Amino acid sequence: MTYRGHVKNGQVVLDDPARLPEGAEVNVEVVEDGDGKPPIWGELLKLVGTVQGLPPDMAQEHDHYLHGTPKKK
Repeated sequence: MTYRGHVKNGQVVLDDPARLPEGAEVNVEVVEDGDGKPPIWGELLKLVGTVQGLPPDMAQEHDHYLHGTPKKK
């Protein structure tokens, strides 16, 4: 079960109320930098599909085009 939340005044605050038993053990995973900026992956995803002029099999044969290894197919 996953709950989302944020840090407010140094404490984790859940976005939606949750009934957790007193003393329940939880894990907290930080999904953003502490400065509030989104992770770099969000910025890189904006570039997906924008590069033009690549071979049609670039995704499958990237090692061939980047490093000169034999094609897989």
